[in-house]
Parts: sequence; structure tokens; C-alpha cells
Amino acid sequence: MLGLMTSAILGGGVAVGGYKLLEAEPGNVAQSSVASDPQVRYTSAMRSSTYAAPEGLNFVAAAAATTPAVVHVMTEYKAEPQQQSRMQMDPFLRQFFGDQFDGQLRGQREPQGGGEGSGSGVIIAANGYIVTNNHVIDKASKVTVVLDDKRKYDAEVVGADPSTDLAVLKVKADNLPFIKYGNSDDVKVGQWVLAVGNPFNLNSTVTAGIISAKGRNINILRREDNMGVESFIQTDAVVNPGNSGGALVNTNGDLIGINSAISSHTGSFEGYAFAVPSAIVSKVVDDLLKYKVVQRALLGVQIQEVDARLASEKKLNTLNGVYVQGLSQSSSAAQAGLKIGDIITDINGVMVNTASQLQEQVARFRPGDKIKVGYLRSGSKEATTATLHNAAGTTAVVHELPADAAVKYEGAKLAPVSARLQNSLGIDGGAQISDIKGSNFKETGMADGFIITRIDKNVVRKPADVQAYLDRAKDNSGALVEGVYPDGRKAYYPIGRE
Repeated sequence: MLGLMTSAILGGGVAVGGYKLLEAEPGNVAQSSVASDPQVRYTSAMRSSTYAAPEGLNFVAAAAATTPAVVHVMTEYKAEPQQQSRMQMDPFLRQFFGDQFDGQLRGQREPQGGGEGSGSGVIIAANGYIVTNNHVIDKASKVTVVLDDKRKYDAEVVGADPSTDLAVLKVKADNLPFIKYGNSDDVKVGQWVLAVGNPFNLNSTVTAGIISAKGRNINILRREDNMGVESFIQTDAVVNPGNSGGALVNTNGDLIGINSAISSHTGSFEGYAFAVPSAIVSKVVDDLLKYKVVQRALLGVQIQEVDARLASEKKLNTLNGVYVQGLSQSSSAAQAGLKIGDIITDINGVMVNTASQLQEQVARFRPGDKIKVGYLRSGSKEATTATLHNAAGTTAVVHELPADAAVKYEGAKLAPVSARLQNSLGIDGGAQISDIKGSNFKETGMADGFIITRIDKNVVRKPADVQAYLDRAKDNSGALVEGVYPDGRKAYYPIGRE
């Protein structure tokens, strides 16, 4: 027993002595001196780890492949000789403040300075084609592109489409890095994605997140002609001002969307961002390159999403699909046999339960293309084939007309409005009509010189707009034409209405 006790005492003494010797060694810090705050702890010493992220969670390869192909888009804006207030031109603000406030703005004629803007773009072809958002380059007098390797180029705007908020730029360069299209239809909710762009002028920023939702409509592309297409991919990858026009890619580095908007109360990221799906991007880009204008196909239906209240009201036996509440007689839908009260359930086999999902599927096609429409009628499943039309109700290719091109329509001449007259009247665009006596407009009461500024809820910015809107109104109960005479008198003329 005495021997055991002696061994224990010696062992304890050696342990205590060794601890004190180590404590006294230079470079070793006693635990009591690490921090005065007992809640603060240092992390372990830095050292390499052999841990590797699981397949699909490693973003290094995707970031390395996509960063060189995402560019910084810088814009310049010329000073305008007279103020064209955005509030004046915004029809949605007019709804809140009224025409009286609009008139007050028209009286302001202070010089307005130019400015600069910033955004992102994605190189989609080695010979210099770049896709970005329309709002990034809209009305810019000069567009400059800066590559990831700091090369700088002047860019030409090949074409733009406000209805999808997309635009195509071209720089004179070859052998550029580019990103390949991925299939946004294959994207799944919960899938990892990367957002690549230039937020706050911080070049080549990569953030990660997951797909939160698909087919999202946030009413950011509100247009008076109801032609805006919103079926966004929603993600929680951090996107901030300057990211607009940048790439949303999967972990393979494939382009699945163009980052366009954020949901925010402050103007900065608060949790959700929205991207135009690559299925729409590729179609719009292809149209802009081939025709300079997007070939927009329309089914020609007014729809309402099916919910519990509508199902109860209409005695429907489903909560899926979209309800047809109206259509014109010569529309693509009517010619295919669809009727008011039908419930559209799918397009080419792809289920559609919201207006945005239906818009996205139809927007992939051009006028003249045929699509298969599945629908329910009186509870029975039906299907039909529809030949899609353009806004004028035909299947012809739409060619872009210059804003200053005059148009002959129904025997009358529609001409652009001079900048001087626009400024004096406080209008933005319009079409001035003449030769009324020998035209189909002679019974309306219009006089030569009348400037058409609006048809129903549609703003007229150029003569071709009048033809497009009135052609569309022929199948309805007519249209209300609004405008102003050169002396400032406002007037309204119903066309085709009793």
C-alpha cells in the first residue's frame, strides 16, 4: 500500500511540474490571459483539411468558368434640353396623382442633367454578343462594357425588348469567354445556384443560394398594353443594385437565368431575387438577332387563376389550371375551339396553374407556330391545336419600323410628332393624323392635325402603335381614342362603339 501511495504522489507531482514548465515556455499563453471576457474564445489553430464538399455543393468550378464571361455594363445619359419628368411619363403614378398633377409637371421646363448608370451583362457568344437587362441600357446615349480582365469596349445595342426586360449588346472582339445556355425547365426548387455580377461596382462578385420558386410574377414589368412577360426564377442568392443583367448559373456553370430584380423595401437585398429563365432569354435573343424585334405570339385569351372562390362561384370541380373568362372571335384560341368557361390545364404537356406559367409557355413560340392546348370543359378533359397569332391577329413576321416612319391606315396618314411639338404639349411620342376626309376616320369627328396619344389603356408612342392597337380592337367592342390638338385642346373619339 505504501508503495502504491508513493507512486501516485510522484505521478501527480510530475504532471503538475510539467504543466508549469509548459506554461513558462515562450509562446505559450495561459488560459486565464486569453481574454478578459469569459464568453470570448479563440478558434483552433489554422491548418489544412482534407475535407471535400459533396458532389453538387462545390462552387469553385462554376465560379471559375462563369466569372470571366460576366461583364460590367456602364452607361451614360445625355442632358435633355427640357425636362421630361419620369413622373409625368409614368401612367401608374398618374393614377394616384391625376391629370392635374401631370399638367403641373408639363409646365416645368428646367434643364435636366445627364448621368451615368451601371449594371452587368453575360457574354453568350465568343464573337462579342452580350445579353443584359433592358432597364440597364434603356435611353443610354453611350454603353461601355468592361470585361473581367479589365479590357474595355464600346458596345452597340443590337435590340431590346421591354416586355421581358432583355437587351442584346455587341462589342467588336473575338475569342471571348462565354457562358452556355442551360435548360431552365430542368431547374428544381431547392437546387443550388450562383449569381454572378457587379453589385455596387464591385466587379466579378459571386454569391450562392437556392431556387426558392419558379414561375413567379411580381408585377415589375407592368405595361399598359398588358404585354409584359413575368415568369421569374426566384432565388435567395444575394443580388444587389448592379447585379441586373448578370448571370444566374447552376453548379455546372450553365446559364439558367438573367438576374433582373429584387424584392426589397430598402432598395438593397432583403432575401429574394428574380431572374428571367433561360428558356425565354434564348428565344428573345434569337429574335432580336434575326429580326431586330421580338416575334411575340399570343393565344388571345383573357384568363383568371382558379382559386377556391372562383371554383365555388363557377361550380368548378378543380383548383388547377387557368379559367378562360374572355377571348376575341378571331383569336388563336377561338379558332382552335376554346370557349369562355374552359379551364386551360397544360401547354404541350406542361402543366399551367397560373397566368405567369401560361405566359411563359406561349412566349417561347413565334406567330405561326402550333401548340397543343389541354383544357377542361364541363369536367371533361379535352385537347386542341392552336396556331398562334401576333398582336395584329395574323401569323406574319413583324418587322421593326423606325419611330419616325409614317403609316397609311384605313385611308388616313399617321405621322410622327416633332420633338418641338411634343415638348410644347408635354407629351411623349404620339401619332398625328391627316387626310381624314378620304379615310374610314371621317365619321369619328376627328380633324386633321389631331395627335393620338392613347387608345384605350395603351400609350401611343409612334404611328405603328395606332395600327397595332386598332387592329386588335376590331374584334372587341371598339376602342376609345384619346389625344390632343396642336393648340392644346384634348379630345376623345369612340371608334366602333355605339
